[in-house]
Amino acid sequence: MRKLWIDTDCGSDDAVALIMALKSDEVQIEGITTVCGNVPLDLATKNTLMTLEVTNKEMPPVYVGASKPLAKDLITAVNVHGQDGMGDCDLIHPTIGPEKRHAVEAILDIVKKNPDEIEIVTIGPVTNIALAIMKSPKTMSKVKRIYSMGTAGFGRGNTTAVSEFNVYVDAEAYSIMLNSGIPITIIGFDVCLGDAALNKEDMEMLLNSGVKEAVFSVQCNKSLLDYNLKRSGEHIVDLPDAVAMGVVLWDDIMTDRVDCYCYTCIHEEKAYGQVILDDGAVLAVSDGFVSNEPNAVVCKSIDNDLFKNRMFELLLK
Repeated sequence: MRKLWIDTDCGSDDAVALIMALKSDEVQIEGITTVCGNVPLDLATKNTLMTLEVTNKEMPPVYVGASKPLAKDLITAVNVHGQDGMGDCDLIHPTIGPEKRHAVEAILDIVKKNPDEIEIVTIGPVTNIALAIMKSPKTMSKVKRIYSMGTAGFGRGNTTAVSEFNVYVDAEAYSIMLNSGIPITIIGFDVCLGDAALNKEDMEMLLNSGVKEAVFSVQCNKSLLDYNLKRSGEHIVDLPDAVAMGVVLWDDIMTDRVDCYCYTCIHEEKAYGQVILDDGAVLAVSDGFVSNEPNAVVCKSIDNDLFKNRMFELLLK
């Protein structure tokens, strides 16, 4: 069975992704690490623990990680996900606690014990991953693959015109991860929109199911729904982290992928957090990748219907 390790800044879309992974019979969740991002670290940890309790499927250990980015102040997304990151619906009252060991130590330990077997799923800023790489690059070279919900993909950013939130929070960490030599699959924000999002009928179906995890998945995304209604008038909940988890669980939902050389902008103020994706196309002033080798596989499109059908199967299970 595949061995997954999930690194999360648990907000409302992270919660749906966690529920999917926990309820899947195809993977073993070896552990979960929390990081600041959508919300400050203490809330990310509480939200993760509450999601585990709601799911009540398996209880992997939870380890607390970085409380701030590597080189800048924390920027959160509480304006999108609510002050508690989970819709401000008074859902978060965990009765269990995290492990005492630090997240970075836990990551390095699990990789040492399972060389070339651990697949890390990052659904938040990658500060913990970068710290682990800096502390022991030799150990982290034994990670089987990293799946990253990050970058704007080949589309527009959701935090600045060119930057996606998970990268923007800690672009220095993302650069370290991309340059680590670890096999990486990137699921960008561009493939998480449109028909991949929950619509009004989807949400009503989940709420009316009476299944605890399905109801929780809609309720915790109330602030995100309100944000989208105010922003665009659309009755939708986009779930980037759930889409990324779908790619992790079901490789066949990816309908197009491409090897890319990916460069993270960390020095350019206006472009901070942008990840430039070079797919090696021959251009007017360059010929393919030139001197750069591809360092990630980038998901370009998914089968939205297949993804949602399988997600619903897990949430309603």
